[in-house]
Amino acid sequence: MSFLASVLMATGGLIAVLAGVGILRFGTSLGRFHAAGKASPVAFLVAGAGAALALGWPQAAFLAVAQVAMVLTLPVGVHLLFRAVYHSNRPLHLVVDELRPAVQAGSADSLHDSHHQKEEHSP
Repeated sequence: MSFLASVLMATGGLIAVLAGVGILRFGTSLGRFHAAGKASPVAFLVAGAGAALALGWPQAAFLAVAQVAMVLTLPVGVHLLFRAVYHSNRPLHLVVDELRPAVQAGSADSLHDSHHQKEEHSP
C-alpha cells in the first residue's frame, strides 16, 4: 500500500470521527443531521480514494460506483429527514426560524388553490 493511500484512508477516518463527535455534541436533531450529512460523504470519498489507490483499477471502479451513489442519494435522504423533523410537532429550539414564513405562505397558497378548484367544479 502506498503512503498516499494510507494518508487518504486515515484522513477519511478522521473526518468520520469528527462527524461522530459532531453528532454527539450538537444539541438539536437538525444540527446532528447537518454533521452527519455533510461529513459522511466527504469521509467516504476521501477514504474511498485512498482505497482505490491501494486496490487498483478493477476495484476502484466498484468504489467509484459506490461513491457516485452516495453523493447522489445522501443529500436527498438528509433533506427528507430535515423535512420530517421540521414538520413534526416537537420543539426545535431555534433562535430564529427563517423557514416558518415560507411554510405558512405555502400552506395558505395550497388552501387558497384547493378552494378555487372546488369553486370551478361546482355547478
